[in-house]
Amino acid sequence: MQGAGRRKFVFTYKENLNVQTAVSMNIKILSYPHKYTEKEFYPLAYRYMYLSRRMDTRFVELFRKGLVKGTVAISSGTEATTVGMTFPLRSGKDIVSLLHRDLGGHLVLGASTFKLMCQYMANSGSPTHAREGNVHHGDVVQRRFPMISHLGNMLAVTVGGVWSARKNGEEVVGLNVIGDGGSSTGDFHESLNLASVHKVPVLYIIENNHYAFSTPTKYQYNCKRLSDRAYGYGIKGVTVDGTDVWKVYCAVCAALDEMKATALPYIIESRCLRLEGHAVYDNAEYVNVDERAEWLKREPLRKARKQVVRISGYSEEAILAIENEMNDMVEDAISSALAVPRPDPVAPPWNIFAPLKTRKCAPFKKASVKNGNAVTLALDYLLGNNSTAVLLGQDVGRYGAAFKTCKGLFDKYGHERVVDFPICESGTAGFVLGASQTGMLPIMEFQFADFCTGAVTQIGLNAATWYFRTGSPAQILFRMPSGAGIGLGAFHSGEFEGLWSRFPGLKLFYPTTPQETFEALVAGFYDPNPCIVFEHKLLYWTRGGDIDFDGDIEALYRPRCYSQGEDITIIAWGAMADLALLAVKETPYTAEVWNPFILNPLYVDQIGKSVEKTGRLLVVQESGKTAGIGNQIIGMLSALRFKYFKTAPSIVSSPDTPVPFAKELESHYLPDKQRVINAIEMVVGGNS
Repeated sequence: MQGAGRRKFVFTYKENLNVQTAVSMNIKILSYPHKYTEKEFYPLAYRYMYLSRRMDTRFVELFRKGLVKGTVAISSGTEATTVGMTFPLRSGKDIVSLLHRDLGGHLVLGASTFKLMCQYMANSGSPTHAREGNVHHGDVVQRRFPMISHLGNMLAVTVGGVWSARKNGEEVVGLNVIGDGGSSTGDFHESLNLASVHKVPVLYIIENNHYAFSTPTKYQYNCKRLSDRAYGYGIKGVTVDGTDVWKVYCAVCAALDEMKATALPYIIESRCLRLEGHAVYDNAEYVNVDERAEWLKREPLRKARKQVVRISGYSEEAILAIENEMNDMVEDAISSALAVPRPDPVAPPWNIFAPLKTRKCAPFKKASVKNGNAVTLALDYLLGNNSTAVLLGQDVGRYGAAFKTCKGLFDKYGHERVVDFPICESGTAGFVLGASQTGMLPIMEFQFADFCTGAVTQIGLNAATWYFRTGSPAQILFRMPSGAGIGLGAFHSGEFEGLWSRFPGLKLFYPTTPQETFEALVAGFYDPNPCIVFEHKLLYWTRGGDIDFDGDIEALYRPRCYSQGEDITIIAWGAMADLALLAVKETPYTAEVWNPFILNPLYVDQIGKSVEKTGRLLVVQESGKTAGIGNQIIGMLSALRFKYFKTAPSIVSSPDTPVPFAKELESHYLPDKQRVINAIEMVVGGNS
């Protein structure tokens, strides 16, 4: 048995009969539309249920010895649900998001016992290179999307993945698993509504184990059955006994039949058990003795074992042989994993950005355009040159978006590629992440940058970390109409570049000119990482110029210099770059005015050379002084070029308040030309 835990699960597909071959267990699982008889099913299912329980038992024992790391969430009590729900699925084809108690599901879908042991031990053989918690794993290539602890935020990712795959001609379905507590989250409802509206066949399994950590279900929902929520979305739902693996399996097969006929999502509430606390540190004192005793009567592994005897006719010796085989497999995985060295902090790749692959694309020229036109032209260019590019958002369709930057695209490309979405920023951001994993190249527009705050987890913690966690790129372009100056008040005037700069893995572009606007959208689209392009609303129809793009993607990754000078280096972006240029004209000094263009990661070498020459630095930003990235820029340049500074660097910014509504107040709030002139005078005239 030495090394058996290292064997991989191999899957083959033949016409409509998909066969999962579990080499290390020497059995075959026939997936949907094949349906097992009860007699055939129980011995197969019991293997995985027992294997899951045995691994859980050993996880706890190894944790107490300090060999398994982190907190260990135990699956005991959910095995019938996790095994029954995944048996009909096709590993590597159907798209799945599993939870922390779904160990059995991972095993059924091909996860290696050896790799799982490495993951729990956080050693160098871990599938996540020991970067992620023991349950935060998956296999993007095999379409098991990794778990994120922000419950509910996984779900829209699966919906987007299934939608994208089906757009590309794949007859696939999805499986989303959520707990009774997680079904209270807004993202659960956003994703379910998206799946229903856009007819995406995703099966939602709600694992109702009666407690969300320690909170009983009576404090989580007020409906009789969680499956009743299906009717509010125009779909079907059922509640099943989640301790009976056959009933779960049959319910899933029936759901797949329904989804095949309707292409709609489906809800199954599986009433299962959690026989242990939330994790190893939790003794579950909140569960009373009578309740626990009642649960033990319904314990799923014992129930399935009896059925293997009663229905499948197995002898006690035959069942023991199965159990011993699983025990040996687990012990072999443990011994192999214990031999794997601890992770080397230097050896694992720490790259948070996937490398750029597309370096050249079609050139483009257009004379005398406004920034708003540059957006439309760029989107048309991207959709026209990439058949899998899709534009998603609110009112991007026939209306042409809130600022008409998408005008005409719906008529040209149709509703399949220019898609109006419900109001659900978080759900949409998760959706495009999933779509990016199954063949689509998504562009998501926020009506206003302010609304991006509703999607912070999806963009900043899910999409931004995707490559670091999985090794798979997440090629997504997010568009954010930004900035004040047009009298829209606090909820429609934000910048937020400072917010997004705090999340590793995101690239941020902030153009000023039409040329830069076109280039930012093209660069952000072809970059294999999630990219945000800020489009200043005030510049949409006030800033004009030519577009002359030569098709060189790599050449776009650089700061932009607008003027040459000797006295001061000024850094500004968006509308503030134009303001800085106007101010310089009314001073006796010469200045180098730079737009970093890419605000994260910052490319400061050229700007640093400018500081070496001038010895003075001024940052002009529209965001509040502590809300923007000006302090980061000053800190970075001060660390790199400190000896060249003749005077202290300075920032011109808005105050740290919300953007006011009245024109008189907004004009006072925003940096103006005189404030920039005063700052130039102060920095140039100051003493070191």
